[in-house]
Amino acid sequence: EVTPIDQFSGSQLLQSEPDASSFPSGGMRTTFEARGYTIWDTSSSMFVQRGPNGTSILYIPSVFISYNGDALDEKTGLLRSNEVLSRAAAELVNLLEPDAHVAHVYTTLGTEQEFFLVDRTMYALRPDLKITGRTLVGQLPPRHQQLEDHYFGRIPSRVMRAISELELECLRLGIPIKTRHNEVAPAQFEVAPIFEEASVAVDHNLLTMDVLHKVAHRHNLRVLYHEKPFKGVNGSGKHCNWAVATDRGENLLDPTVRPETNFRFLVFLLAVLRALQEHAPLLRAAISSSSNEHRLGAQEAPPAIISAFLGDQLNEVLDAIDEDRPLKNFSVPQFQTIKVGGTVLDVKVAGLPHIARDLTDRNRTSPFAFTGNKFEFRAVGSKQSPSFPVTVLNCAVTAAITEIVADLRAQMGSKPAPSDDDTLAVIRKYIRLTRPVRFEGDNYSDAWVAEAARRGLPNIRTAPEAFTYLLKDKHLAMLTTDTGIFSHGELMSRYHILNERYAKDVIIEAETLKTIVGQQILPAALEYRKSLAESAAALKAVGVEAAPEVQVLNELAPLVVALQAEHTKLAAAVQKLIDHESDDSNKHAQAACDSVAPAIAATRDAADALEIAVADKYWPLPKYTELLLTI
Repeated sequence: EVTPIDQFSGSQLLQSEPDASSFPSGGMRTTFEARGYTIWDTSSSMFVQRGPNGTSILYIPSVFISYNGDALDEKTGLLRSNEVLSRAAAELVNLLEPDAHVAHVYTTLGTEQEFFLVDRTMYALRPDLKITGRTLVGQLPPRHQQLEDHYFGRIPSRVMRAISELELECLRLGIPIKTRHNEVAPAQFEVAPIFEEASVAVDHNLLTMDVLHKVAHRHNLRVLYHEKPFKGVNGSGKHCNWAVATDRGENLLDPTVRPETNFRFLVFLLAVLRALQEHAPLLRAAISSSSNEHRLGAQEAPPAIISAFLGDQLNEVLDAIDEDRPLKNFSVPQFQTIKVGGTVLDVKVAGLPHIARDLTDRNRTSPFAFTGNKFEFRAVGSKQSPSFPVTVLNCAVTAAITEIVADLRAQMGSKPAPSDDDTLAVIRKYIRLTRPVRFEGDNYSDAWVAEAARRGLPNIRTAPEAFTYLLKDKHLAMLTTDTGIFSHGELMSRYHILNERYAKDVIIEAETLKTIVGQQILPAALEYRKSLAESAAALKAVGVEAAPEVQVLNELAPLVVALQAEHTKLAAAVQKLIDHESDDSNKHAQAACDSVAPAIAATRDAADALEIAVADKYWPLPKYTELLLTI
């Protein structure tokens, strides 16, 4: 017989009362204001996970609200944004198609989670990885990703066992993991689920990250979610594949086989483009952090300029409508035949079937690319929650839809529904308005930076600069009064938290690097220098030529001096930042960006130069060879 040791009512599952002050709140809560509430998000199922010692733990996905009713979490904002987008999108669909009777519209999301896996023993010997999540010193090995052979290579056996276990654990939790594969860099991998409703998809992404952390530990591995854990190889992102669907299951971003006559699709496509055009700085702010700064624009990830890629076919559709002309006939190469909705490639091998080809290529340099029936927001960082970026995107699209609905109603006048001519007039207006945000070329090129400036697109180079746009009048009004997603206090708290976190992250990295250089790298270099000097002196004492030792010593000496100098500058820079902390959180973050971050980079360069010169047995840290190539 089982005897219960406690009992509780069902209502206790719905609402609970945790501490609401012991975490970053951006000034909304203080230590003596501790009451807060968690309330079950009924759109996300409770689940049970196996715990230690044969126990099981019930988890309840919840929102987190302060005593005053302010949202202290990221989930609440996402749920609010889903609701306002649903209302606006349903109004637009029913206006365009009065017989549709759509009551609810929801956003779908599929998150491609990238990460690194390294040996846990090697990880334990790297204080920079343990403290900051990234390596603050380290030279690339002779072979890394330059052969471009890792993506389609074999998944290492230990990694395969770990990811297979992850998939089984996720299956138990109802997480629909569908894809696993190597990524571009050594020791880098990706898993991706089937699309789900956005709020559930975010819950499942965060849960997947947590499960992978535990599973990796069991396989003597350590998972790294930092956006740029290793300098010189690709970093990691969280590509957010976003779309909008009706309560009838219709994807509003599905172009169908004739997008030029699918007015509903064109209007929603233009609403997304309008959202990017009007509120790109907000999207830039939503994905900004000290860690993601190391990845963005680094010839591996989208740049800081937010633009949209549509592909040849959709660009031709929009241009033809704008110019009121027939669609151009897409050129058909010799080995292709036309089919509805695409083409067929004939590879001229008798044993192979024809290959169905999409009408447009993919552009992996674009931060916001249309990929057939959804947009892929590629700039989101691998370790961040998708909640805030998707919330901001939902809000921006809601504002654009509201603007388009107003224009449609003005165009149709007293008619019960807009005519095709009314709809086309509005479509042409937004095609012209949003043309600057459409870009089909190489987003990594310097030419695009110049072209974007000519088009008037913002190029926001740093996170602290991006954060300031949260408080610009147009963006602040959209997030608060226009859509009601955040109160002014809630938005201000997020602004302060983002700035404070940025500055603290930079300071932690600086202090960590200062310690590593001062307590490990410089002593190792001095010990090696001492060994060389003693060896040279001993050889000379017995009349043996010591030129090789002297040459190495002469090459080593200036490198040691250079590192010592940069170490001193780094210590001074971080101490100045700490001693002169501004009451303005953004000024403090900007000072960290302007003074301490460059000092970290300069100190790293000096340490990396020394790594090449110091004998391996003296170097105190596992090198990139051990970290990237021993799994």
